[in-house]
Parts: sequence; C-alpha cells; structure tokens
Amino acid sequence: MSADESGQDRKSGAGYEQTAVLPETAAQLVELERLQQALTQAEERAKNHWDQYLRAVAELDNVRKRAQRDIESANRYGLEKFAGELIPVKDSLELAVQNRHGVDARTLVEGSEATLRLLAKAFEKLGISELDPVGERFDPERHEAMMAQESRTAEPDSVLQVVQRGYELNGRVLRPARVIVAKAP
Repeated sequence: MSADESGQDRKSGAGYEQTAVLPETAAQLVELERLQQALTQAEERAKNHWDQYLRAVAELDNVRKRAQRDIESANRYGLEKFAGELIPVKDSLELAVQNRHGVDARTLVEGSEATLRLLAKAFEKLGISELDPVGERFDPERHEAMMAQESRTAEPDSVLQVVQRGYELNGRVLRPARVIVAKAP
C-alpha cells in the first residue's frame, strides 16, 4: 500500500521523515538569505561608487573651468606687471623731452643714463636678461651671425664682437644677439 492509498498527504510531509527534507530546505533558505544580503551590499557599494564617480567628474570639471579662468586672466592681465615697470621709464623720457630746451649736454646725458638704469631695473624685475656673448662659442639658438671675420687671436666659431645685444626672458630667447663670428685666417 502506497502513501497515497493510505491517505497520507505528500505535500504536508505527513508520513515522511521531516529531518531529511528540512536541512536541504533550510540550507537553501540560508543560502538565499546570504545571497540577498550580498546583493544588497553589492548594490550599496555600486551606489557609493557611482556617487564617488559623479563627484570626481564634477570636481574634474570644476578644475578644468578654474584653469580656463586662470589662463584667461593671465592673458588679460599678464602684461600688468610689465606695464607697471615701464611707466617710470616713460615718465623719465617724457621729462627729458619736456626739458630739452635750456639743458646742457651733460645734464641730458645724466638723464639718459638715469632712464637707462630705470629700464635695466625693470628688466631685472621682469626676468629679462641681456645676451652679451663676446668670447663665447657661437650658438645659433641664441646668436645671429651677421658676418664672419678672420682672427688670429680668437678661436674659430667664437663670438668676436656683438653688433646688437640679444635678450632672454627667464631663459627663453626673446631676440638673439647679432654677432660677428671668428673664422680661421
């Protein structure tokens, strides 16, 4: 006689040993609960990572915009320091022109020297330095050869004379020095 014939209910577990069915079902329930917790934690971590990503993107955008504003400001006001240093030089030249009548040559020379000192001081503050390469080896990056001249005393390819001084701004050539270069006799 089978369990169905005897009237026992298979679904309710009546007539079956429950200890054999429950551990498997309990293990599945525990595993399901563990997986649901892991999923919840993973979703929470994903949400946190997404929030961090959005913050990082926003911060990067802010840095880019700030850098762009700084560049625009530097372009717009970069010459302000330069102009401020040159204004006293212009004032000195204007004063010399205004007082040109009735001034002797000595006073005019002294005024010109004072103006030149003002300009040299402004250049120094701005990081502009002169290139005066007499005796140095000719460097086409920093010098412009105007001509070559034979010399028994100077080394070939060295600078004999500076025709026009060059200038550098913080190590970058603004204008190369125009020079006469020595060549072998």
